[in-house]
This record gives sequence, structure tokens and C-alpha cells, in this order.
Amino acid sequence: MGRLEDRQPSKPLEMRVFGSLRQYLDKGGNSQPFERVIPAKGLSAHDCAVQLGLPTEKIEAVFRNGKVINLYDTVLPGDRLAFAPFGTPGPYRVFLGMFRENKERGRREKGR
Repeated sequence: MGRLEDRQPSKPLEMRVFGSLRQYLDKGGNSQPFERVIPAKGLSAHDCAVQLGLPTEKIEAVFRNGKVINLYDTVLPGDRLAFAPFGTPGPYRVFLGMFRENKERGRREKGR
């Protein structure tokens, strides 16, 4: 007998795309929210965005289960993932943690 998680099907990842990023999603004929099956070990939010055909340079914020995360953080099956474009007013960027995560994103991208 395998482990319990090996026998149960994974929950899909639920995704949404907001604002001007929707134009890239709409080209593919996808409606929202939509689901994708991802590996049990997860994927980076960056990889999910690339698979959707979203230009990552136009993504300002990534939300996992309602909280801001870094574009390079891992998302798991069953998570809710959302991508938001640039254009969020300044105070909200700070309060939501977008400013902090974008600084970290820049640091990670310099190291590539």
C-alpha cells in the first residue's frame, strides 16, 4: 500500500488573472476562475504564469490564498493563485506587502 497522498488525486490549483493581464488569458479562451493540475511538490508562481502565457514583467503582485507572495515562491495543489498587474495605488502596495515582495523579486532576478 502506498502513502495516503499517493492514492488520492491532487486538488487542482485554482487561478485568477486581474486587470490588464486578462487580455493574455482571454486570448486563450479561458474563463475564470480556472483550474490546473500541478505536481504534488508544487510549482513556482513564475512557472504558472509562464504556462498561462502571461508576461512576467507585467505582473506586480501574486496572491496565494489571499496573501501576497513572491513570484518565485512555490504554490501547491489546492492553493488559490491570483496575478495582478502594475497599477495598484502606493499605500496599498505597502500595506499588502507588494512593495516588499517586489524588492525581493528584483534581488532574485539579479542573481540569475
